[in-house]
Amino acid sequence: MADHAAPAAARPVQALSPRQLAVPWLAVGALAGVAWVVTIVLARAMGNGPGTMGLALLPFLGLWVVMMAAMMLPSVAPVAVLWTRLISGAAAGPARAARIAMFLGGYLLAWAVAGVAAFAALAGAGRLLTASPAAAKWLGVAIFTAAGIYQFTPWKDWCLRRCRSPIGALMYYLGFKGRSRDLRVGVHHGATCAGCCWGLMTVLIAVGVMNVAVMAALAAVISAEKLWRYGKPFAQAVGVVLVAVGVLAIWFPWLLPGLHASVMPAM
Repeated sequence: MADHAAPAAARPVQALSPRQLAVPWLAVGALAGVAWVVTIVLARAMGNGPGTMGLALLPFLGLWVVMMAAMMLPSVAPVAVLWTRLISGAAAGPARAARIAMFLGGYLLAWAVAGVAAFAALAGAGRLLTASPAAAKWLGVAIFTAAGIYQFTPWKDWCLRRCRSPIGALMYYLGFKGRSRDLRVGVHHGATCAGCCWGLMTVLIAVGVMNVAVMAALAAVISAEKLWRYGKPFAQAVGVVLVAVGVLAIWFPWLLPGLHASVMPAM
């Protein structure tokens, strides 16, 4: 059980220079860039097959974490910078870098847990495609429709507000002690992001988990939702588009390449 230190408001927060603030921005951006390169290379080697593409759970989770790093780290960079400012009075130099690494590790750990659910969903979709391609098409229709509807729900709004303005949660976590403190902060924020974006991520079941074009589009949508001043209405507009795609997929099943029997992974 975590212990609480003095209230965060009583702690001085050291101001960082623009140069110091640029370091976490560059570090997170570099990690995201490397993750995108690895994702693209793997996508070219593996193709975009249905389901889990024959991957076992552990290899899939490794692939999933790399994908989430590519897609999500650009939108989490402002939070990483904010956390750098908040811990600047208690850590400096290598110690600060290690704590930021723990924060990002916790963030990706939350997405790895979400990856277990994604693996189960993809495995089920692959089996359904083998048993009944017609039923798989309707699964794709349901996925797009549900993802679009989720964009309008109070839960989406709750999570999105905390992703857009996480200062309250981060200030609360300043009161936690222990070596795992930064890891827990990352897990907390990652879980909030997963709650915000899980509907969008389910689209990968319908279009193929290694569909790089859709991954890039989703990453842009997620960044706009969290960082743009009109993020909330934009998220709702995306919801309308997703529902429309779900309806169109009834007549145009090519919109669901991840649930199409002709799509097989490249060897």
